[in-house]
Amino acid sequence: MGPERIERMSKWFGVHGNKLLIIAYFLPVIRHITGYFSGITRLPFRTYALYAYSGSFLWVTTFITLGKLLGPQWEQFHHSIKKYFVIGMIVAVSLFVAIYIYKKFKVTIKKIAINCLKWIVNVFHTRKRAGLVFIFTALVTLGFILLMIGMTQDFIANEFGDFNKITSLLITALFNKDWNVPMRIFFMLGSRQVLVALIFFTLVWILWKGRDKKIEFLSLVVIAGGGEVYEESLRRIFHHSSLITKSFTEQLSYTFPSEQSLMAFVIYGFAVFMLVRHSRRLWIPTLAPIAAILILLLIAISRLYLSIQYPSDIAAGYVFGGVWLGLNVLLLETFRLMKGINL
Repeated sequence: MGPERIERMSKWFGVHGNKLLIIAYFLPVIRHITGYFSGITRLPFRTYALYAYSGSFLWVTTFITLGKLLGPQWEQFHHSIKKYFVIGMIVAVSLFVAIYIYKKFKVTIKKIAINCLKWIVNVFHTRKRAGLVFIFTALVTLGFILLMIGMTQDFIANEFGDFNKITSLLITALFNKDWNVPMRIFFMLGSRQVLVALIFFTLVWILWKGRDKKIEFLSLVVIAGGGEVYEESLRRIFHHSSLITKSFTEQLSYTFPSEQSLMAFVIYGFAVFMLVRHSRRLWIPTLAPIAAILILLLIAISRLYLSIQYPSDIAAGYVFGGVWLGLNVLLLETFRLMKGINL
C-alpha cells in the first residue's frame, strides 16, 4: 500500500473507523479485515474494544432475536431470511456510503439540490421542457409495468408464501399492542372518507390553479372512477387465472391486488402530481412526494398490523396502482403537448 496510503487510511479510520466497527459484523468480507486495519492504523485498544464489542453484541442479539421469533420454524425460513438479509445489508451499505458522501460534500450537494429544484419547477412550467417530464413519467411507468409482470408471475406460481409470512412476523416483532391507537389512525388515512376528501381537494386545486381545467378534471374523473373498474377487473382476472386450490383462493385471490391500497396510491399520487404541477414554491416538489410516500407506508404498515390484508396484496395494490396512475398522467401530458399548452 505504501506509506502515503497507510497514512490516509489511518486518518480516515481514526475519524470513521469506529462507526464501521459497529456494523462490520453485518458486512461480508468487511468483517474479516477490520481487525487488521485497526491494528495497521494503530487504533487505540480501548476505542477498538468499545465499538467492536458493541458491534458484536448487536450481531449476536440480532440472530438470537430471530431465533426467538422463529423458533422451530427457523429452518423453514432460513433461505428466505438469508435472501432478504442480503438485500437489507446492501441497503445499509448504500446508506452508509450516501451519508459519508453527504458529509464530505455537504455544501456542494446543497447547491446542486437547490439548482435541481429550480430546474424541476421550470420543467413543470415550460412547454419546451415538458417533454422531459413526459420521458421521466414514461420510465417510471415502465418500471411499474415490469414489477407488475413479475408480481403477476409470482402470484400465479404461488410464490408469495415466504414473503407474506416473514413480513407479518417482522411487523408483529416491531409493533406491540401499544401501537393499536396510532395504527388505527394511520389506517384511517387510507379510508374511503379520506380519499374522497383528497379527491375534493384535488378538484378545488385544479379549479383554482389549473391552466387547462377541463382536461385535468376529466383526468381526475378517469383516474378515480376508472380506477375502481380497473382494480375490480384485475381481481376478477386473478381469481379466474389462479392455480391455487379453491380453499386458499377464497382467502387470497379476491384481495389481490388490494383495492384500498391501489386506490390510495392512485389518489394520493395524482393529488401530489397536481400540487407539484401547479406550484412554483421550491419546497413543494421535495416535501409533497416525501409526505405522500410516508403516508402510503404508514397505511401499509397499519393494514398489516391490524391483519386486514396480506403483504403481497398491499404491495401489488401499490404496483398496479402505479401503472394506472402513470398511464393516466402520460395521457394527460400527451393532451397538453398536442394542444400546445404553454405553462
